[in-house]
Amino acid sequence: MYCQYLMSSQVNYTCTYFADHVEGLSHDSVHRFLRDEKLTPRLLWEKASPLLTQSSYANIIFDDTVLDKRHSRAIELVRRQYSGNAHGIIKGIGVVNCLYLDPIKQQFWLLDFRIFSPETDGKSKLDHVLDMLQSLKHRGVLFQTVLMDSWYATVNIMKYLIKEEKIFYCPVKSNRKVDDSGGKEPYKPVEELNWSEQELKQGKLVKLHQFPLDKKVKLFRVEVSTHRTDYIITNDVEQDNAEAVKEICSLRWCIEQLHREEKQLTGIEESQCRLARAQRNHILAATLVWTRLKSVAYTYAQTVYQLKRGLLDDYLRQQLIKPNISFV
Repeated sequence: MYCQYLMSSQVNYTCTYFADHVEGLSHDSVHRFLRDEKLTPRLLWEKASPLLTQSSYANIIFDDTVLDKRHSRAIELVRRQYSGNAHGIIKGIGVVNCLYLDPIKQQFWLLDFRIFSPETDGKSKLDHVLDMLQSLKHRGVLFQTVLMDSWYATVNIMKYLIKEEKIFYCPVKSNRKVDDSGGKEPYKPVEELNWSEQELKQGKLVKLHQFPLDKKVKLFRVEVSTHRTDYIITNDVEQDNAEAVKEICSLRWCIEQLHREEKQLTGIEESQCRLARAQRNHILAATLVWTRLKSVAYTYAQTVYQLKRGLLDDYLRQQLIKPNISFV
């Protein structure tokens, strides 16, 4: 019932509003449910896994988002952190997401997520990514390539992916130190490297600072726009096409689409419950709602926005024929 409420409601996602629209249901009952149940991301996996068309060529995309709680004063799990959406530091709940991109059907599904709360579990966002990678392995999920943000381009994560024989593509910050001279010159920031015409098209082999001596990666300089240049690294040293690298990295936009759809359609940011367990349960319920909406949207070749807004169509037709509040 709670998931159905999140799916059906258009403007309000509070416990009180839910109770007001179900006969015999009290606000306290809804609050007790969110407070006492212990729902885990495993439930998301159980709902999403039957929807996958598994492929050894699939992509896994990692990124985090911040659920905006800037007006909260007493909600647990809320901490000050950087939000890309707000372009600054805000109070919010951090969520690290793991997305599966199906290359056959061109569909994407959320498989796992973690709440970023180092005060509770002592884990960083990087720890959560490694945990989810190990969970994917344990569950037997087939994939070939991992796409991630520069925040996750750490030695430990890249070494893990190389050991598991996975390919990664990720941007690195312009001050990331590399060596393209074969040890003849000191390490230097990628923004200070010289590029030939051939290297701009095909990339160059470099050694990352603090990376194992026998491991080199391919570095590409990609012009994203007239005002932005990205530096992309990959362990696929056979890759020799900068345009193909740009296209592969553009697939990361899927996870930004997930974040936008969850925030605009499921009420994932809107719970006012103060307890951490209630917030965790609400966030999981919202991800289940997104999964259901996405499944129906793919089936009927619609967008999730068309589905959610379409719930108001019958109401509008009825009001135009026989309005509850007449204009005249």
